[in-house]
Amino acid sequence: MTETKRGQYLQKLINSKGNGLIKIITGIRRCGKSYLLDPIFKTHLLSEGIPDDHIIKIELDRVSNKKFHHDPEGFERYIHSLIKDDRTYYVLLDEIQLVDDFEFILTGLLYDRNLDIYVTGSNSKFLSSDIISEFRGRGDQIRVHPLSFSEYYNTVGGDKYECWNEYLTYGGMPLILSKRDDAEKSAYLKDLFEQTYFKDIIERHQIKRKDILDTLVNILASSIGSLTNPQKIFDTFKSKGEKELSLTTINNYLSYLEDSFIIQKALRFDVKGKKYINTPQKYYFTDLGLRNARLNFRQQEETHLMENAIYNELLIRGYNVDVGVVEIRENGSRVQTEVDFVCNAGNNRYYIQSALNLDTHEKTVQESRSLNHIKDNFKKIIVVKDHIKPWHTEDGILILGIFDFLMDKSSLDQ
Repeated sequence: MTETKRGQYLQKLINSKGNGLIKIITGIRRCGKSYLLDPIFKTHLLSEGIPDDHIIKIELDRVSNKKFHHDPEGFERYIHSLIKDDRTYYVLLDEIQLVDDFEFILTGLLYDRNLDIYVTGSNSKFLSSDIISEFRGRGDQIRVHPLSFSEYYNTVGGDKYECWNEYLTYGGMPLILSKRDDAEKSAYLKDLFEQTYFKDIIERHQIKRKDILDTLVNILASSIGSLTNPQKIFDTFKSKGEKELSLTTINNYLSYLEDSFIIQKALRFDVKGKKYINTPQKYYFTDLGLRNARLNFRQQEETHLMENAIYNELLIRGYNVDVGVVEIRENGSRVQTEVDFVCNAGNNRYYIQSALNLDTHEKTVQESRSLNHIKDNFKKIIVVKDHIKPWHTEDGILILGIFDFLMDKSSLDQ
């Protein structure tokens, strides 16, 4: 399999060196966290002249290290036994959650001023979004995503449209690149969902109604890009005759899926009122291949898949992303229109619409409608699938092709 470089994540690790915090590499399972740590980051350290004996790499899922799983004190002593001088040691701990009371071990190691600590983990507890609180403000989270389209394309190459179709179908889990054909890719993704993600959630939260969890995920997979809320989902179950189910259970199951990074929730933001609207909201899948595997690769609506891919790309670039609501007046009535994404980073903001094409003037007017009613000076953009040169409408809206957007991180500023 061709190596994927994961350059932006490597840069985050480089930038965090020596900051006095535990670097916690999180993300959905099998997205490449361990590979980022070793060989990618370890190779960088060696290239910077760090001696090999000052890089302490311990893979806790190896049989030889199983002795440490229930002996945290012995594990800490072992790490200290490898420290021979006052120079900086880089401690890379893979699958740290296998060690009992690992939180106490890591916070204790921070007292050693010459240790720079990096950890990954792959069970549901470690992947949970509350992991940072385990370290009481002494952790620095580095979120790793599945391969972006640009990472995927730069690895496999070839025709961009063929690559785009593959990416929308099978997603960006790194190991998908090693699968030889559609059957292998499909089997891998289905097994990953059932035997890894569901197993973790069920074991951690002692879920007894796996059938409800199954159906819930399928409902979400069928409605990416559509407004929904726990009450609406609950009503769907009730309409199908599910009596022994509470709204609390639906809320809990949704939070479990979010905490494991399987799905991501986008809140609605009133652009003119500058406030959040509590409900409904949208859910997107962290990886499109996993979403499609849940539906046995049916329901391949490119409009919704493209919207999900754009959402994921914006998160990868570090934006805070909401769904925009713009209220306009028409014929004496108030009408709510939608902006697919309101993206914020510091003081910068972009309003982005996703559209397969703008093949008619009427279509352009339709997709521009909500954007033209936003009166601030932040950039307004429509991303289309068409392979076109960037251009601006008479109202100043940037029209951008999907490949320009995905392959060029500065494309929004044209």
